[in-house]
Amino acid sequence: MIAFLEQFSPIIQALFGTLFTWWVTALGAAMVFFTKEVSRKLLNGLLGFASGVMIAASYWSLLAPAIEMSENLSVPAWFPATVGFLLGGVFLFAVDKLLPHMHRTDGETYTEGPKSSWQRSVLLVTAITLHNIPEGLAVGVAFGAAAAGVEGAGIASAVALALGIGIQNFPEGLAVSAPLRREGWKVGKAFVYGQFSGMVEPIAGVIGAAATLLMRPLLPYALAFAAGAMIYVVAEELIPSSKCEGHSDIPTIGVMLGFAVMMLLDVALG
Repeated sequence: MIAFLEQFSPIIQALFGTLFTWWVTALGAAMVFFTKEVSRKLLNGLLGFASGVMIAASYWSLLAPAIEMSENLSVPAWFPATVGFLLGGVFLFAVDKLLPHMHRTDGETYTEGPKSSWQRSVLLVTAITLHNIPEGLAVGVAFGAAAAGVEGAGIASAVALALGIGIQNFPEGLAVSAPLRREGWKVGKAFVYGQFSGMVEPIAGVIGAAATLLMRPLLPYALAFAAGAMIYVVAEELIPSSKCEGHSDIPTIGVMLGFAVMMLLDVALG
């Protein structure tokens, strides 16, 4: 796979990587063709697993290379990583406030952002779509960093990140399509809406790779930005959603397993 990708530009590599993550989102959404009811405990565990993957990816694939690259800059090594990380969180916070979408916590759903007449289904898809933007950016920036020759960032690491993001996208697709199916939606329509949330990732991935190539001096900031945006998603959406049925050890175990899997992928392939 790595040898195949090396013959393409970083932008095409990012496109391939994010098309894969979209495909896994669609695979998760497609589970509604086989069952109408999905165990809430299973979904909570998968959301916890997704959280662990994103936390590990934020450090191993993004923050660590950003810090290593910053050691050769005229500013303190901690500065680009800290500033980029916080800006990533601020960006997602602003998007959360500017676009109407839906959250689920404590067993209930509520809307956030400006008041809107959008249907519940649109709000749900919008929420997952917003949170997929940093995932696509992260994959794109990772391939851009590999092309820039950043120490600790290679095509293998970018592939590992794409694999990890893809794995954790499975429950996200299911988290959209399963509730719609339970509400009586036809199975085909529930699937289509479920996979919609992953469509933004190839777009964000190409933008991330292109921006990285055009603005190489800002690369450590871009890596940290993607990390901050992903951690914001974990804290804002994934972990609270995994605990929505009350306290349980299942999401916590999922977080641990997800972190271990992403760390294994990054270290083994990178």
